[in-house]
Amino acid sequence: MDVMLQLLKTDTFLIINFIVLAILFIAFLVMILKLHSINKKYKNFLKKLGNGKNIEEDLETYMYRVERVEKQNAEIKNLIDTIDSNMDNCIQKIGIVRYNAFKDTGSDLSFALAMLDEKNNGVVLNGIYSREMSNIYAKPVENGKSTYTISEEEKEAIHKAIESKGIYKIK
Repeated sequence: MDVMLQLLKTDTFLIINFIVLAILFIAFLVMILKLHSINKKYKNFLKKLGNGKNIEEDLETYMYRVERVEKQNAEIKNLIDTIDSNMDNCIQKIGIVRYNAFKDTGSDLSFALAMLDEKNNGVVLNGIYSREMSNIYAKPVENGKSTYTISEEEKEAIHKAIESKGIYKIK
């Protein structure tokens, strides 16, 4: 241990420390110059890659746009979910029956029209045509049934609407 203390007190040790410190300082300066050179080459590379523009700025702009599109997509998805949840309450099923209400009119000018939502709620319209006048009657429909007295044609229109499953075809 005494030998170590003696070595630390000598001038040779100080000279060796100074030389090591000088070498480290020179290495530090070389590293700074190399880092500066690499940074300059990197910026030139990005400019060449971006056709004269800085590609880093282009990438930042692109990322901003991507984030904006993601927000818009989330808003659109929420809107679609809202529309989907409301869709069950919209008229989706239609059934129509044309018939001749009176024998003297000569053609099927009267009709029964059922318009129902996904849960078979809605309305049935009955348009009765005669030579002297034309009347339209509306009756509510809940779960495919009406609390009002309905005619055979109205029953058939409701049945057609329920069976249509959202696909409307005139037969």
